[in-house]
Amino acid sequence: MGTTADERGRIYLPKDVRDRYGERYRIVELPTHVVLLPVDDDPIEGIHEAVGDAFADIDHDDIEDEAIATAKAEIDAETDDREPKASE
Repeated sequence: MGTTADERGRIYLPKDVRDRYGERYRIVELPTHVVLLPVDDDPIEGIHEAVGDAFADIDHDDIEDEAIATAKAEIDAETDDREPKASE
């Protein structure tokens, strides 16, 4: 599926996409591309629905901190893979 931004930078998401993933998205800018991630109305409830009680004994702040650290490490690794090496 493809789309084009209008003169104000807006993009159109087809109705079937909005019906499936919702109306709210987080824009994640990576070194090589941009990703739209659907945002649940209640993100904690969305996680609970996805994984059940798997994280019941873990502090939500710890989960958030670990997720942010993991995302940063993945972005850094992707950036490092794309940078020319000194020997090249």
